[in-house]
Amino acid sequence: MQFKEIEVENNLQELVKVAFNSDLKLDGAWGYSQALATVIKEGNSGSLAQIEFTLATMRAYLEMNMTLSEEERYGAINLQELSRERIDDSYDKVEYEISAIKELEYKAFIKEYKENLEKSDFDMSEHFARRKSATLKRKVLHWFKS
Repeated sequence: MQFKEIEVENNLQELVKVAFNSDLKLDGAWGYSQALATVIKEGNSGSLAQIEFTLATMRAYLEMNMTLSEEERYGAINLQELSRERIDDSYDKVEYEISAIKELEYKAFIKEYKENLEKSDFDMSEHFARRKSATLKRKVLHWFKS
């Protein structure tokens, strides 16, 4: 599935504050290319890698959940860093794998699990196999400048 790139119309720092109630010192865009890198300014608390992971997670939530209709939204969104490359001593090019399940399906899986956990005829292996097959996995690049 292809997700729409999120454009920054005015101010990334303000967008992050409004959408995620987070006070990160930022500039630039959502990191879809080196030219659209997410600029991480000085003065943020936490390690650079932690801030980058947080921003990549925010972008995934915007793309896969917050900007979509209820029927199209994904939940259980998880990121895992796959690779990292330092370029020109100021850019990080980071590849992440994102896994997620359609939000409505995920809620149904959780409900099914809770309702049947104690039942002797509940096939937990089959349940988790269906959850695994319903999981979308995608790889994305995120460019950061610091």
